Amino acid sequence: MTSDYIFSSESVGEGHPDKVCDTISDAILDACLAQDKRSRVASETLVKSNIVVLAGEITTDAKINFETIVRDAIRGIGYVNDDDIFHADKVFITKAITQQSQDIAQGVNASKARGKKTAEQGAGDQGLMFGFACNDTAELMPAPVMFAHRLGRDLTKIRKSGKVAWLRPDAKSQVSVRYVNGKPTEITAVVVSTQHAANVSHATIEKFIIENVIKKSLPAKLLTKKTEFLVNPTGNFVIGGPQGDAGLTGRKIIVDSYGGMGRHGGGAFSGKDPSKVDRSAAYMGRWVAKNIVAAGLADRAEIQFAYAIGHPKPVSVAVDAFGTNKVDEKKLERAVLETFSFKPADIIKQLNLLRPIYGKTTNYGHFGYKSGLAWAPWEDTGKAKELRRRAGLK
Repeated sequence: MTSDYIFSSESVGEGHPDKVCDTISDAILDACLAQDKRSRVASETLVKSNIVVLAGEITTDAKINFETIVRDAIRGIGYVNDDDIFHADKVFITKAITQQSQDIAQGVNASKARGKKTAEQGAGDQGLMFGFACNDTAELMPAPVMFAHRLGRDLTKIRKSGKVAWLRPDAKSQVSVRYVNGKPTEITAVVVSTQHAANVSHATIEKFIIENVIKKSLPAKLLTKKTEFLVNPTGNFVIGGPQGDAGLTGRKIIVDSYGGMGRHGGGAFSGKDPSKVDRSAAYMGRWVAKNIVAAGLADRAEIQFAYAIGHPKPVSVAVDAFGTNKVDEKKLERAVLETFSFKPADIIKQLNLLRPIYGKTTNYGHFGYKSGLAWAPWEDTGKAKELRRRAGLK
């Protein structure tokens, strides 16, 4: 890009149809892991109007009540209003779930199998994963997506407080940030769309969102007289959620990761247990990239690695610092490989992933949390010192 450019990222609220599906899928995963940490879960959800369809493959010793999980998840989001067709207590639930294929299981299991070249735990699928970090924000995440998530979180807090009765669960946010010489310098545009009750005027919504969400959530120093605020730009957003649009698990992968600033391998996260490298290796990539930036080895860093199904080691690992590296990139890559293990079994162990923690990741990004959270070890920066040492810096 040029030295002066504008980059935009979006986020979506918990009541967005796709996020409803992610929430249900991760709730099912957590329920399985809470009873059986060796559960193999690939949980998919579809929602439309007053219908919820569950599908996928689950192998577990856990005894779970799918209907209770679904209704509790929907209720937690806030779909309890009688003016909405999609309602926690009224949806119809269809289930089409089988066990995990034995052909896949033998590749993942840490045991010998006919045709398998190793007895180690292998990747649950082939694929490529990316991890990214940059020093835009304290969370070492790109500013546009972090600001968009912040708007969504704060709007949800207001809605769930019950103080603004006309707010409804479906919502989206988008922030455009101007970069000059690689640094965010101003917010040029903010878009917020929120579902609302029918008895409130657009003027009321617009004023409330600008004054109580946008101006209170975003850095004042980046908002200027030229910043454009667009609130419910269609003029009306009464019909929302699954009533207005179908939802599917895994359709918001850019929202879930880096808002488009960091690349994405294409695999979704929600509803998948950590034997699926789509999820666990993406978390691993974030851990590595964040520690590189936290160590001061680069201003921005991206790591890519790839797997073959059933194989216990990545087939490739590559680090890109986009010219911001403080040491030679080959030395940086070597330090990464000496500090971290990318075997699927080791990723699970290093990040302690066989726990019911995934519902916490579903909304407002799987990345971008502060270091030290017990449930999000991929955000910890405790490897930064070791990385610096191995890269030849004190």
